[in-house]
Amino acid sequence: MTLISFVVPAFRVQGYLRECLDSILGQPVTGIEVIGVDDGSPDASGDILDEYAARDDRVRVVRLDRNVGLGPARNAGLDQAVGEYVWFVDGDDWLARDCLTEVAARLRDTRPDVLLVDHVRAYWDNTATRSAMEQVFPEPPGPGTFRLVDRPETLELLHTAWNRLVRRQFLADIGLRFAPGWYEDVSFSYPLLLAADRIGVLHVVCVHYRQRRAGAITRTRGERHFDVFEQWHRVFREVDRLGAGQLRSAVFERMMWHYLTVLGNGARIAPELRPAFFARVTIEHARLRPPGGHRIPDGVEGLKHRLVAAGRWRTFSALRATNQVGEIARRVGRRMLPPAGIAARAARDLTLRGYHRAELCRPLDENLALYAAYWYRGYACNPAAIYEAARRLAPQIRGVWIVRRDRVHTLPEGVEYVVAGTAAYHRMLARARWLINNVNFPDGVAKRPGSVHVQTHHGTPVKVMGLDQQRYPLGAVGMDFAGLLRRVDRWDYSVTSNSFSTQMWERAYPAAYTTLEVGYPRNDRLVTATTEEVLRLRTTLGAGLGEQVVLYAPTHREHLPRYRPPFDPERLLDALGPSGLLLVRSHYFEDADRRVRHPANRDRIVDVTDHPRVEDLYLAADVLVTDYSSAMFDYAVLDRPIVVYAPDWDAYRLTRGVYFDITAEAPGPVARTFAGLLDVFGRGDAYSSAADQTRARFRERFCALEDGHAAERVVGRVFLGEPSA
Repeated sequence: MTLISFVVPAFRVQGYLRECLDSILGQPVTGIEVIGVDDGSPDASGDILDEYAARDDRVRVVRLDRNVGLGPARNAGLDQAVGEYVWFVDGDDWLARDCLTEVAARLRDTRPDVLLVDHVRAYWDNTATRSAMEQVFPEPPGPGTFRLVDRPETLELLHTAWNRLVRRQFLADIGLRFAPGWYEDVSFSYPLLLAADRIGVLHVVCVHYRQRRAGAITRTRGERHFDVFEQWHRVFREVDRLGAGQLRSAVFERMMWHYLTVLGNGARIAPELRPAFFARVTIEHARLRPPGGHRIPDGVEGLKHRLVAAGRWRTFSALRATNQVGEIARRVGRRMLPPAGIAARAARDLTLRGYHRAELCRPLDENLALYAAYWYRGYACNPAAIYEAARRLAPQIRGVWIVRRDRVHTLPEGVEYVVAGTAAYHRMLARARWLINNVNFPDGVAKRPGSVHVQTHHGTPVKVMGLDQQRYPLGAVGMDFAGLLRRVDRWDYSVTSNSFSTQMWERAYPAAYTTLEVGYPRNDRLVTATTEEVLRLRTTLGAGLGEQVVLYAPTHREHLPRYRPPFDPERLLDALGPSGLLLVRSHYFEDADRRVRHPANRDRIVDVTDHPRVEDLYLAADVLVTDYSSAMFDYAVLDRPIVVYAPDWDAYRLTRGVYFDITAEAPGPVARTFAGLLDVFGRGDAYSSAADQTRARFRERFCALEDGHAAERVVGRVFLGEPSA
């Protein structure tokens, strides 16, 4: 028998949905099902639900033909539920590890109509705050159940659907459904408590309530917040229908708290709408005030109640402004405590002000585009591909590359450049209309009105990135996350190669940029390269027609700078046989002991670490051996064999963090030891039909957009203003 049916509505949550589903399906309990509801989501949320349903029979998917909103989407999932209890979990939140063990035990022991569970607010900066559970229940109620009339303080818990499990038959008996519109939780959660005979409280944190930096309704201004009034009308109709008049005063107090909370939130109610919202609150206060009166809070909150009752908006507004000034003063006072911090901040601000001061006063150069890659290390990657396409499709745009002085010699002939740190560099950074980079520009670069910043990235992520690194301290040493977000806020466009990257970047780099999910421009060359070009590249690397070229390209372990995977190039060469040629793109030959012990087969082992364009190496290689590098996603475009060599997988995923299990979803054979790697080549596993099938699935997921025209699509949208396909 199914004990719990999880209903997970999904709309624009592609960056978070996997974590949500994993947190449910990974619980150490049986008797659960997940009903994922694709609420007409325009992103990949529906595809993610389908992906999970295909590999886990506990997951079912409901597809809605249009976006109906959170409430009706939950109803659609509820209609498909078969569990004794139903739990509505939002697609961007996640469950605490192993919490279902205690939840299931409490449900089986007490059989409540409603079980309330605790939660924390999980912020994007990796901080968390507790709920009001401890304030509402200083002494936990224990395992027993109660009615709301006996514990009316229960109304003070957050009115959401996801912090309570509901007995499905009880829900059917009282005929309660979610209403459409915003604040749909209000007209569901309060009537639920009013009608229940058996309410339980589990004083255990079960839900991580994600506080999104961008994209959340609670951070969206607009008139839709006026929906809150109709939702509370529904609550009072239920009070009357259920004959719960003895609780009317407590419900009214909670309604007033909610109205004033919404009104006081500048992220929801724009200044021009506040007088109208206040007027509606005054009307609702007069309309729904209990005949016998109600409890008025002490202090400032009580004064707000009185001003609302009297309809005195100007006084209320002045009080709000006074409180804001006081809060600013308190914050400034806290900041003044560490003198060293003030000095450092003042110095930094002074530097930033002087950085572009003179040139920022001049108009933008409407035809200037600045390109950079890998912290000014040269001409490479996605920016180089976009630059070349722009020269063809938008010749009116002057493209200039920023490079370090010691890398000028690596630039192709005819490429205009400026040396980083020079006066010309500062002038162009201040005045260029377009700035294209595969990493972030320095903190001092200003985002001017009218300028366009394009972040191309430089790989599909296996390891966690951005804000997600906060959960893995070893992988976040030296990271300035506040500074990172300031840099991300400059982005106008984020170029991604596949839906998976889009999802992960949305989570790791939350901001208001536009995603261009068009494929990776740098991979265009892998699609369009001719046979003659491939043969020429192989010749330059010393590979003949009949030789098997293997490229070994492990990723960098920034959290373990001295770690080197166990790798013996000569033994691998022996496994390849007499026709083998090994290209090594790594730091192995830089180790002191390796420098004194040169390989015996130096002509068949080539260190290509300093080769300027990795795409050349991909084209020349017959097989790629890598670990957690994004190289596998690019190389898969060629549809050639890939071998994953991951000797430190267990440690890597725990300390550095990963977005998916590359050993389970690999593009080819997986070796966990060096001996296993030798066996892969000795048995020919890389060329087997099983490897072909595995690679085909990988390519379908990650390489579907790579058609040789990604750079053209970026140029069309960014420089020529063409609409996205």
